[in-house]
Amino acid sequence: MHHDVIDLRRFYYTRALGRVAQRILRERLLANWPAEAATGMTVAGYGFAVPLLRPYLAQARRVIGLMPGPQGVMAWPAGMANHSLLCDETAWPLETGSVDRLVILHGLETSDHPAALLAEAWRVLGPGGRMVAMVPNRAGLWARTDSTPFGFGRSYTAGQLERQAEAAGFVTEHSGAAIYIPPSDRRFWLRSAMWWEGVGGRIASMLVAGVTWAEFSKQVPAPVGPGRRVLVPSPLDVLEGIARPRPARGPVVDGIGQRSPRDRDPD
Repeated sequence: MHHDVIDLRRFYYTRALGRVAQRILRERLLANWPAEAATGMTVAGYGFAVPLLRPYLAQARRVIGLMPGPQGVMAWPAGMANHSLLCDETAWPLETGSVDRLVILHGLETSDHPAALLAEAWRVLGPGGRMVAMVPNRAGLWARTDSTPFGFGRSYTAGQLERQAEAAGFVTEHSGAAIYIPPSDRRFWLRSAMWWEGVGGRIASMLVAGVTWAEFSKQVPAPVGPGRRVLVPSPLDVLEGIARPRPARGPVVDGIGQRSPRDRDPD
């Protein structure tokens, strides 16, 4: 089941619980990728990641919001030139290796082809590029109710998320959890949300977060194969500038096989 872009926009921009969730997830992302560090980079988001990307607009060379076809697309950001586009989930209109940072939010759990989606993410990232994927936590309360976008699609454990990304060629760098308050619009939870985030990681055995996330990197191995020559420097290169040894000069033999007079032994 895919999200509807209208429902996502309403949740994150008009509902109080959604604005709190947006703030929590954005701060988690900025803790790993400060906006200042994105100077000159291309930052992209897939699914409905645009609520987390606004801090990068002023610093990054380019910011792109990719939204899957079944979900729909909206213009973003409001009041500025549009940075969002509609795309197929396994064929993004981006050049190979053109993205430095990629965020996936509300894209992986509802994908019809999650393995192909991650393969496309691997393609567009450059060598050493980073990806953060945020998905519903299978053990959390948010995955058990459909009153928020995290109650749709597949939910994950941290291990499942990491194994699926690693199968696509990614390397896990960091992982964690977020949104420790229940999916409630009550003022008590909304006002104390940031406090719960501060203590949630320290008492995770007692509290279960609604979202699990992980940061991955794209590591490209050095090319090897029978068609590539490996040049090994000669050990004698260390003696460069020193004349190479030559064999001793032997006797000169004339045309009939006799020693020439100049090479005969003296009397």
